[in-house]
Amino acid sequence: MTDSTRENSNLSSPVNLSTVGGGTATVPPPTRPGRRGIGWPARLEIAVLSGPAIIVFVAFVIFPVFMAAYYGFFSWKGYGKPTDFIGLRNYVTIFTDPTFQEALLHNGIILVLSLVLQGPAAIALALLLNKKMRGQSVVRVLIFVPYVISEVIVGTGWSLMLASNGAVNDLLEQFGLGSLTQDWLSNPGIAMWSLMAIITWKYIGFAVILLMAGLQGIPEELSEAAAIDGASYWQVQRRITLPLLGPTIRIWAFLSIIGSLQLFDLVYIIWGQYVASTAGTSTMATYMVTNGRNSGNYGYGNAVAVVLFLISLVIALIYQRFVLRRDTEGALTGGRK
Repeated sequence: MTDSTRENSNLSSPVNLSTVGGGTATVPPPTRPGRRGIGWPARLEIAVLSGPAIIVFVAFVIFPVFMAAYYGFFSWKGYGKPTDFIGLRNYVTIFTDPTFQEALLHNGIILVLSLVLQGPAAIALALLLNKKMRGQSVVRVLIFVPYVISEVIVGTGWSLMLASNGAVNDLLEQFGLGSLTQDWLSNPGIAMWSLMAIITWKYIGFAVILLMAGLQGIPEELSEAAAIDGASYWQVQRRITLPLLGPTIRIWAFLSIIGSLQLFDLVYIIWGQYVASTAGTSTMATYMVTNGRNSGNYGYGNAVAVVLFLISLVIALIYQRFVLRRDTEGALTGGRK
């Protein structure tokens, strides 16, 4: 038996210690502490604190989703018990309808343009407002104000200003730029860009505030140390600030993606249920309302709602798996090593 083997065997067996009185004492080998289960008081506390939230979530999120999936198998007019079972016909109609495919394409365009337009602008404004300057608080408030304004007010106001005889065209004519006047809402080649301008103006304040909150968590010592080493301002932002701001940017991008997929109110208020399709700004949500509730076919509308939910869920899971996984694993204390 080698020395190492003898040492391991001695560690794994009880040790007898001789005492002065001739007796022996047995010292048990060291054991690993076992996992202690959660007691009933702790379980009761968790149930009491989380129970109401779980009940509300199940009642107003999970249950409606299952009911929508159920009604989607019927040709239902919205009242009485659904009896006209049609199986998957509603879902087949959805994916073969060119109008829905066009609305899905519009959602994709809005998603990409929201990230491309709002992201760089929000980062630039957040970096600018993070520096000490006069009137900083006023500028922050002015940028954030559009986000807290109701979508109804925003949609109504912009629809009036962008009309053919609205304030935007009138202002262009007064400055001698009458050749630039456009039909901002009805022209299919311009309507989408008008929508993106409104969305950017409305929601960029939220992105700026979120990014500024992320900037507050970056230690100033890192930037000061880099500046002492000779790094320029832009090198500090590119090498230190932006990488450390990455988790916040990814969270904002996730919220922007989900919001773009579910966009409804601004489009419906500004363009209405019929003009949105012809102007090229319809979305899956406006398609659902137009072809569901407004057409009296609630079964079909529920099927569209289920499809919209599944598309959003799949994209959210993919984003979680490939983009947010590193951030969420880093935030867990008991994660894998």
